[in-house]
Amino acid sequence: MKFYKKILPSGLKVIISPMSGTEAMTLLVLVGTGSKYETKNINGISHFLEHLFFKGTKHRPEPGEVNRALDGLGSEHNAFTSKEVTGYWVKAAGKHFDAALDIVSDILLEPLFKADEIERERGVILQEISMYEDMPQRRIGDLWETLLYGDQPAGWDIAGTKAIINRIKRDEILDYKEKQYVASNALVVVAGNIDAKSTEKKIIKAFSSFNHGKAFPKKPIKEVQKNPSTHFMYKETDQSHLILGFRGYNMFDDRRYALDLLSVILGGNMSSRFFMEIRENLGLAYYVRASAQNYTDSGYLAGSAGVPHEELKRVIELMVKILKDVKTRGVSESEIKFAKDYLRGSMALSFESSDEIATFLGEQSLFYKKIETPDEVLRHIEKVTRGDIMKAVKELVRPDKMNLAVIGPHRDSKDYINILKRI
Repeated sequence: MKFYKKILPSGLKVIISPMSGTEAMTLLVLVGTGSKYETKNINGISHFLEHLFFKGTKHRPEPGEVNRALDGLGSEHNAFTSKEVTGYWVKAAGKHFDAALDIVSDILLEPLFKADEIERERGVILQEISMYEDMPQRRIGDLWETLLYGDQPAGWDIAGTKAIINRIKRDEILDYKEKQYVASNALVVVAGNIDAKSTEKKIIKAFSSFNHGKAFPKKPIKEVQKNPSTHFMYKETDQSHLILGFRGYNMFDDRRYALDLLSVILGGNMSSRFFMEIRENLGLAYYVRASAQNYTDSGYLAGSAGVPHEELKRVIELMVKILKDVKTRGVSESEIKFAKDYLRGSMALSFESSDEIATFLGEQSLFYKKIETPDEVLRHIEKVTRGDIMKAVKELVRPDKMNLAVIGPHRDSKDYINILKRI
């Protein structure tokens, strides 16, 4: 993976990664802000703002004009808001780079934020929130993080609540944008079929008017837990959705590599312990998986599944039993080797795509302030020993770090606390 990085006098970071053997390129702009940077009265404003950038600009003022311009390139394009980053991306043929750059720089530097468009988009976001409420497989993730972090930014929904979205004012949106969307808090990355030198010059010119300044930081996270905890949301669904797991490490902690391997062993693929026992052997779920999440200030490892209502308790007992087996008997050297091979192979496949390379380079630079190559990341993973994994298991797989979130037609969670205590 070849790449070039430059930090402009404004603080804007520019990363360029030319790729051979592809006609595509991906342009990605990341801004270091998200729902963790909000206060309670404006929860959801990062996501609201993300929507509004597409609702008209100085050079494309009419409704739908931005999207028509992007669609006219035959591109894939979208934006996203997470807890700690907001991103805007276009994937198109390399020959359309100039047009994509013109559109993306236009929406971020020359948005109009018309009052009537804000009101229209407010309705769109309210419907988006309703849509997520009808998607328990997705909603369970929000419930899980609310359980872990409670009433602080890390525990709030990215989209906010309907009540707050209805109250957010235009001047609050403008104020938030001015504070967070500054050059020193952003980066532009391009990967794919492009020329490095000319691309850099074009980016510098396109973003020359990006606001200077320093973004305000997020509040420190607070994590306090002494006993296992549960959060049940009663809902008449066709299946019960659950997430069960434990608190872990943040993205700067080298112990996270041990958890990455453990997550593969537990539920990272179709050969994992959760998948083999719960789906293959017993047929109790269609989806069952595990993954590790690392934020800048916290982390966790969690298993999830959708199961028959009457089998919820049985599945949770099985997951706890598997975790307890890992704790008492450990993982084998062959499982560890298999997990390392799996991560190596999946990473190699993902980096055939310009959007995956752009995302990797962008997040490395935004969060770590330096860029490790995929080979360097893999070297960290290769160094992980069975002892490292078991040390992490001993530290984390314990009752006072265990949590369970459930969505389904269940009201009594008392018995499940006792199940978690068996860890």
